[in-house]
This record gives sequence, structure tokens and C-alpha cells, in this order.
Amino acid sequence: MENTRAKSLIKKYIAGTCTAEEQAIVESWYEKTLSTREVTLAEPDYDSIEEEIWSKLSKQQMPVINIWPRIAIAASILMILSASAYFFWYYQPSQQQIAIIQKQDIPPGSNKAILTLNNGRQITLTGARKGILANQGNTKINKAADGEVIYNAPASGQDEVMYNTMTTPRGGQYHLVLADGTHVWLNAASSIKYPTAFTEDYREVTITGEVYFEVAHNPAKPFRVAAGNQTTEVLGTHFNINAYADEQIMKTTLLEGSIKVSTSGQVNLLKPGQQAQFDGNKMQVIDHANTEEAIAWKNGYFRFNNQNIRDIMSKLSRWYDIDVAYEGMVSNEGYYGTISRYKNISEVLEMLQQTKGVHFSIKGRRVTVIG
Repeated sequence: MENTRAKSLIKKYIAGTCTAEEQAIVESWYEKTLSTREVTLAEPDYDSIEEEIWSKLSKQQMPVINIWPRIAIAASILMILSASAYFFWYYQPSQQQIAIIQKQDIPPGSNKAILTLNNGRQITLTGARKGILANQGNTKINKAADGEVIYNAPASGQDEVMYNTMTTPRGGQYHLVLADGTHVWLNAASSIKYPTAFTEDYREVTITGEVYFEVAHNPAKPFRVAAGNQTTEVLGTHFNINAYADEQIMKTTLLEGSIKVSTSGQVNLLKPGQQAQFDGNKMQVIDHANTEEAIAWKNGYFRFNNQNIRDIMSKLSRWYDIDVAYEGMVSNEGYYGTISRYKNISEVLEMLQQTKGVHFSIKGRRVTVIG
């Protein structure tokens, strides 16, 4: 039964017709299986596997650039299926275990934030009506139909500089468009302070928590992000900064363009795919960072790549607005997997529970990890 279902999903994966979640399931299972070596492989029939994959690919209209990664993963999975009926570490959860966890389930976070204006007035964005929320000098603040907040400032004629702050609570996230056209996504328990219009020779904002930027290009006005003791400067690019106060390392990950990261007298220029890691004393640059993991939250996923349970629960606590406790000896083993951030917490915990010797109990908004 597992093999039949697995092969059906792999056929969709090869054809490029998987949903985003189905694709994530296939790839995360593949990563986890190879990393943990939980399956013992018999010698596969490589010729027949290759023939089967190519026969299916020949019937599809697919861009050439996407073929090889899919072939490699699909071939590996087919090899594994030829030797074992084991499939998908969280695809068929135990109904008894699900029932235990789901007795007190917790829904995922959602789009919610508080906007604090220059005069201290606060607007709860979740319940705010669409349209003009407020005027700040000559700048109009609008809430669009899809919920994002957009600042519209005139090209000239600005009066005094005013500052606003957007804050997301635990269990919240939000999308903001600054007056220069820069797009900003705030993860849970994060904030950004910014001017309502950029009138200086530079554009500067201050953040806490985790924020993803798509900066509008303007060579005449560099864009600066202050996070703790670190400053990141760009002209126009895409990057993510994880600067939670309870994280040991601040991570700045570059996806497009280039950025200059400065802190404590240390300066580094990043190229796409690199990540600057600052532990409070020293900064180091990772050349081939896992960019998909860095921005998984912005794309609606949790992506675990050799993360231990405490790091994972730290992420879950912010998104689901839960308190976490530990009982017994909790392993530091690494977890691999990808799952939607829009699942109830029971489904995320079940995925974790199926992979290692860890269990959970939920009482109210308190989740206990039992080693």
C-alpha cells in the first residue's frame, strides 16, 4: 500500500505536477532518509530505473533546467522503494498518537500586527478596515484588499520626518510596503521602525526579530537596516535577517544583489547565497548557505535541516504562541523535514514524534517535550 501510494506521488513529482506541499514531502523525506541512513538498500537495477524515469519524462513538457534535480531525487527514491516498503516518515501517522495530541490542538499563526503612529496612537491591523488608515504628514497609509499596509508618499513637498513602528505578536506575521516601494515581511514576535517618507540621503530602518526585505533599488539613497549592534547596507536587493534576542547567532542571508554587513568593527561584503553569522563577538561568512531554509517562514513553511528539538520548539513557540517545557533526557539529534506553517500544531508535533524518540503533551497553550 505504501509503495503504491509512494510511486503515484513520485510520478507526479517527475512530471512536475505536484503541489508545493507534495513536492516538499518528497524532497524532505529524501533528505531525511539519506541523512539518517534508516533504509538499507539492496543493489538496484540502475538501467531499468533510468529507463522508467526517462520514459515518463519524454511524455512531459518540462523546462530542461528543472529536469536533472528531479531525476536525481526521483531515481534515489525509486531505488529505495525497490528495497523497502518504508515510506514517508510522517505520511501515515499513528491514529492513536494523533488522537492523544489532538485532544488540545492549537491553530497556526496568522496575519496580525499593531501599527504605532508618530503620535503614539496604535492601530490593530487585523480588524482595521481596508482603505486609508491614517495620514502622517503628507504620507497616506493604506490597507490594501489583501491586507498589506502600503505607504504612499509624494515625490516632493514632505514636511517633518515622522516615524512609525509595526510590531507582530507571537503567532503573527505581516507584509508592509514602505514609502520608497521596499517590501518588508515580518515574522512572528518582530518589529520594524521606519520613517513615513525617506527625505535624507539614505534610507534607514531598525528591526527586531526576523524580517525579510526586497529593497527598492535607488543608488542615490543607500538602504540601511539596524539590528542590535549590526548594520546592513544595500542599494537594492533581497535578504533575510534573523535577529531574535533569544537566538545565540544573528543570521543575515543574501538571496539577490549584494550587501555590506558591519558590526563591532567587522565588515563583510556578501554575495548571493552567502550568510553572515554573528555570535556577539565574531562574524563569520558561510559561503553556501541554505537559503531555502532561511526564508522558508516567508514562503509559508517550516524547514528543518539538522536542527535539534530545542531550536525547533523555539520556532514553534513564536508562531503558535505557546510555552514550551521539557521532561526527561531530550536528545540533541538533528531533525530534517518540511511542513506547512498553516497546519495545526498537532500535525507538526506528529511529524516530529514519528521520526525520533520524542513525545509531546499539550495543555492549554503549554507544550511539554518528553524525552
